[in-house]
Amino acid sequence: MRIRTPRQSRFRWSRGSVAELFSGRDNSLGLLRLLLASAVVLSHARVLGFGQREFGYSFSAGQTDMGKLSVFGFFILSGMLVTRSGNRLPVGRFLWHRALRLLPGLWVCLVVTAFAVAPFLYWRQHHGLAGFLGHSDGPLDYVRANFAIRVQQWGISGILDTAESKGLAYNRAFDGALWSLEYEVLCYLGVALLALAGARAGGVVRARRAVLAVTAVLGCYVLGEALTEPRLNIMEHPAREGMTAAVVGGYVVPWVFYLGFAFAIGALIEVYKERIPVSDLLGVLSGLTLLAALHYGWLYILGVPALAYLLLWLAIRLPRPFRKVGAKHDYSYGIYIYGFVVEQAVVALGGARWGFAAYLALCVAGTLVAAVLSWHLVERPAMRLKDIGLSRPVLPRQADRGDEARTGADPERDQDLARAGTRVP
Repeated sequence: MRIRTPRQSRFRWSRGSVAELFSGRDNSLGLLRLLLASAVVLSHARVLGFGQREFGYSFSAGQTDMGKLSVFGFFILSGMLVTRSGNRLPVGRFLWHRALRLLPGLWVCLVVTAFAVAPFLYWRQHHGLAGFLGHSDGPLDYVRANFAIRVQQWGISGILDTAESKGLAYNRAFDGALWSLEYEVLCYLGVALLALAGARAGGVVRARRAVLAVTAVLGCYVLGEALTEPRLNIMEHPAREGMTAAVVGGYVVPWVFYLGFAFAIGALIEVYKERIPVSDLLGVLSGLTLLAALHYGWLYILGVPALAYLLLWLAIRLPRPFRKVGAKHDYSYGIYIYGFVVEQAVVALGGARWGFAAYLALCVAGTLVAAVLSWHLVERPAMRLKDIGLSRPVLPRQADRGDEARTGADPERDQDLARAGTRVP
């Protein structure tokens, strides 16, 4: 099949198309992921350490805050990159790669939290470990309950309950940031279903139509809500009167639609990358639109698409030195899954009493150490197993070879989040 190469002349008022300028490792995605993950830690520091609203809540008129907006950014980036991965791999191999990127780091985090962090904090509180293992919400229960992505036990042996009773803690979850992972996985499964149906973005027209249709359906839901309540806070949505039935199969239905909409926008960018221009003017306008939507309302229907283009534009247009940040070592997932644990540990030890600056410095240092160890000892070694069972590496399909030949890119660059990340209560 003849592969059409997008021409920059089609976008004379821009620098070219996304297909031409956004491929492989020559971008600033590593920096953006680190900034998003760090923003989650910074935002949580205020609520976990001092019981105050997270940064950005007042500016957004109660619609969101810095941490949750960063989660939406993660879902957007994940939509772009996971869709790219799904385009070139068989479904089974695609799911294997996603599992390797997500699960080993999560499992080790659960074990470290339950059998290293928690016993130390329990010992400090009770001057011994009597009753730690046998507690109704003990460490073994914590690992077992949360092993399969969905968090079903938030505390361990009453440690944070005790800290809260002493006026030290404001949240009883050991790792509240994990809530978004199950929604991230749900989006992965959506990509897999498209692949099974033959709806892949490697030049198949109906793939684009399928992604466009899904995005439109999700967007209509978000728009309908915005017309009723322009300044809706989606994380408080299920708590509204009459929304008690908005949970199906353990998923909060509004969160599925809103986070799915962010992911779908990222996927849409990937499958229509030949038709999307990279324009400095659009980049600036997207930033201004995001700020306006944050402050005046309609964040999710106007601000989230604007955030998607802004992140894309920054990934392409930031100066070359920024592209080296996170290019080889991706600490963002480790920062995301360990940040909450470190912050709660410092809180339980009374570290917040030293003031915000000292508390944040301790949390950032501890989180960075945990993230570096997670990447080098767990995540990176796990990803080396991605081609296990194959006699030779997976080759890109014909449509992907055209992109690879033009850019020298590695299409299977696992830069997704979700780290989600999914995903921050």
